Amino acid sequence: MTKLYPLLIFFLPFISFSQIYKGDPERFPKFSECENVEFEQEEQCFSSTLKAKVLREFKLPEAVSEDNYEGELVVLFEVTRDGDFETIYIDAAYPELKEEVNRIFKTLPNISPATYNGRAINMQFRMPVKIPLELNSAGAEISEVIESVSTEVISENSMAEVPVTGEYEQIKSLEFEHPRLQSEINIPLSHEFYSRFEDEVNRVGTNFHSASKPFLFSEVQPYYDFEGEFTALQKPAESWVGRKLWNEHLFTFQAEDYWFTIDFALDLQVGKDLDSDLDVTYNNTRAAIFQGGLGKKLNFYAVVYENQGRFADYFNHYAESIRPGSEGRAIIPGRGIAKDFMGQAYDYPVAEGYLSFSPGKYFNLQFGHGKNFIGDGYRSLLLSDVAAPYPFFKLNTTFWKVKYTNTWMSLRDVRPEVTGEGSYRTKFMANHYLSYNITKRLNIGFFESVMWENDNNRGFDLNYLNPVIFYRAIEFSTGAQAGNAVIGLTGKYKWSDHFLTYGQWLIDEFSSTDVFGGEGSWKNKHGFQLGTKYFNAFNVEDLYLQLEYNQVRPYTYSHNTITLNYGHSNQSMAHLWGANFRELVAIARYNRGRYYGHVKAIFGERGFDFSDSGPNYGGNIYRSEEDRPFEAGVEIGQGNNTDSFFAETEIGYIVNPSTNLKFFGSFIYRKFDPKVTTPANFDQTTYWVNIGLRTDIFNWYFDM
Repeated sequence: MTKLYPLLIFFLPFISFSQIYKGDPERFPKFSECENVEFEQEEQCFSSTLKAKVLREFKLPEAVSEDNYEGELVVLFEVTRDGDFETIYIDAAYPELKEEVNRIFKTLPNISPATYNGRAINMQFRMPVKIPLELNSAGAEISEVIESVSTEVISENSMAEVPVTGEYEQIKSLEFEHPRLQSEINIPLSHEFYSRFEDEVNRVGTNFHSASKPFLFSEVQPYYDFEGEFTALQKPAESWVGRKLWNEHLFTFQAEDYWFTIDFALDLQVGKDLDSDLDVTYNNTRAAIFQGGLGKKLNFYAVVYENQGRFADYFNHYAESIRPGSEGRAIIPGRGIAKDFMGQAYDYPVAEGYLSFSPGKYFNLQFGHGKNFIGDGYRSLLLSDVAAPYPFFKLNTTFWKVKYTNTWMSLRDVRPEVTGEGSYRTKFMANHYLSYNITKRLNIGFFESVMWENDNNRGFDLNYLNPVIFYRAIEFSTGAQAGNAVIGLTGKYKWSDHFLTYGQWLIDEFSSTDVFGGEGSWKNKHGFQLGTKYFNAFNVEDLYLQLEYNQVRPYTYSHNTITLNYGHSNQSMAHLWGANFRELVAIARYNRGRYYGHVKAIFGERGFDFSDSGPNYGGNIYRSEEDRPFEAGVEIGQGNNTDSFFAETEIGYIVNPSTNLKFFGSFIYRKFDPKVTTPANFDQTTYWVNIGLRTDIFNWYFDM
């Protein structure tokens, strides 16, 4: 017998474990009505009691009744370890049904939670509800348990009791509640989209700063109800395809502290330049958009485009006139370098994206590849979105009545004369913009920017990382020819909730003698903008009118060092016409529900060079100032004086408000009349019609 003791000792732990681990089996949550039922009846009692409470409380929405709707909604919900009911996802054909179910579940009492081995756990369920309600049986069981013990939050004391292989099942998808609309993600630069809420952020008494763009959704959300507007635009759609087409993102996921969406974007356009030998114009863009948030402070956004296109003759001509040096057939304005596609078209891939991080209440940092804009106008003379995307780092600081924006950028000069060894020339830009709301009506802003090149392997000059210095002083200390600095002033005055005036004043070089001498010195390099906006014009709701005047003197934005012009990828970083021009812009916009439309007219006077090798009359910012024909008597429109007129009308329908997918038709008329015909500039009248399906997340500028 004593020989058996070692064996007994060996098997004792197993014997003891089996006795201790018996515990209670998995048990369902209990309403007070089910406290005394037998174990075998717990599931049935829970199901019938819950369904009875839901059906008794359910009030069929009026919209559902009027449509005589027959169907089924499905509720995924959870009973927490604290005995509370929480809805996870509601699949219903009407948003009113979702609201009603959420209301009902908030009225449900706290109950005894589900348990496993005697410990409280979370348990998830799926419950169908038929419409009309009379088709339901109060005694019917809830169809299935989705998750039970696997949803438990494992504490330090229970780590040994629940296997780590249950971690995967703990990842739960909650009902998607459009977190993007309150997030630190940028509102995409779209003139039409911004016009929907511009009146709200510009009301008298708001402390909003409207000149530093793009805005964050979280910045605008206190003034404009994105969620309410999107809900108002929802279309009844029962099928998955219908919901994704008309109302929702393609794929969504939301957990307790993170979320993301995936969308497929399009820019499909087909048209005809009526004076062209080409059969049709077209653009074929497919894009993938990935955006989301990790916690409340970190957001991300990325979009990758694959594009092929052929446009009206004047647009193609301009794109090829600014083609890069080492390779590529053209530069598509605002998009980037393009190679040849099928002989008469262009292939131009584009990628944009950024990380957005808000470490505290007052700061937002962004690092990415994209565009920025400074100003309240349709144009900007300081920093605009007309050039191709570029790498940037941006710091926004907002407090009191102030918003301070610092942006550091890496740009490229891609002309043949500066391209070396197959690579493009790198240059850098740093700018800061201080916006100050002096009163509830008056805002002023100060802008300063400096451009420097990567000469002597200088790279990114750390002198410009200081966010509060004056760049003119740094430019002087690093050498007068080491950088090109510009300064600017902005202003806005809100006369009422419906009417405001705005402006900009840009100074490239300031010499009081040259500016005020009255001799028209070439050094008098400045520009100004004056505009007005009229919201809900003439008491017509959502009618938006805008009138804007811009002028920039010759040689502004240019420099005698070949790469230190105010440009990127052969386009201006400010006004797309460069310099040596004046223009008048008139815009009318209107929207009603999912329908929208706009009319735009631009009258312009411009001065071009007669040839690339002849005198520089100050319109092309990429030419050296040293090629100027005279020192004084410089006037706007000098050189090959050209009058131009551009008119565009567009009407469309917002197919999906979540992605801003639009179906549209447009017509463009362009008259371009230089005094002297040259290979680069010649008399050309264009009639261009277009229809398309477009995800509107960036601005096309066809008015060059």
